[in-house]
Amino acid sequence: MRWIYLSPHLDDAVLSAGGWLYDQVQAGTPVEIWTTMCGYPPEAEFSMFAQMLHQRWGVFSAEECIRVRRQEDIQAAGMLGASTQHFDFFDCIYRTNSRGEWLYPGGIFVEPHPEESDLPARIAAAVSALLKPDDRLICQFGVGKHVDHITARRAFELLGRPLYYLADIPYLFNTPEDLAPNTIGMREEVEPVSEAGLNVWPEAILAYKSQISSLFEGPEQVRGQIREYCSTNGGLKFWTYPDNFSQ
Repeated sequence: MRWIYLSPHLDDAVLSAGGWLYDQVQAGTPVEIWTTMCGYPPEAEFSMFAQMLHQRWGVFSAEECIRVRRQEDIQAAGMLGASTQHFDFFDCIYRTNSRGEWLYPGGIFVEPHPEESDLPARIAAAVSALLKPDDRLICQFGVGKHVDHITARRAFELLGRPLYYLADIPYLFNTPEDLAPNTIGMREEVEPVSEAGLNVWPEAILAYKSQISSLFEGPEQVRGQIREYCSTNGGLKFWTYPDNFSQ
């Protein structure tokens, strides 16, 4: 039985559950991270917003950005003992409508654009084609309202399979008020994280070198917030709908 971590971007699964993921691997469980929005877009004159992010991340093109981020993902997953699967859907900063207009030229914390209403179904079809009957699936809620997280959750819910849900880190730390509305009617459980898991989790996050400046103030904040989260909660929280399954 595989545990599949369904991740919008090349870092979200490790950010949200790295320590637990590591402990599962140590217990002999096959674990894979499937990232959906990490395709190579055609080179173009990208929006000023995308160009600003490239500059912040220290890359000079979309091709370099995705290549670097995929390499970071493989390294981080390897530190935890997981394998990776990369899909070819584009990050929101590279997506356009049928007229070639940027769908998200000014920000990413917005509702999905109506002109890409078919995207969740297309993602679901691609993911479904690779699933096995006994796979266990884990996804993020969309805490923080990142458009790709919202879109990815909608896609995974179209799979028609039981899901485990995780709070999106670090958005949970920045907008904790977003969590409660997502958990209505759900059962909360806590999975303890070992000391080894607590140590390797932040180091795996730090393997995403291009992204750290967008997410944290620095390495010590990464280590401190991960340890504080697990200490406060007794481990990693996850949620399921009561009629789905028992752990």
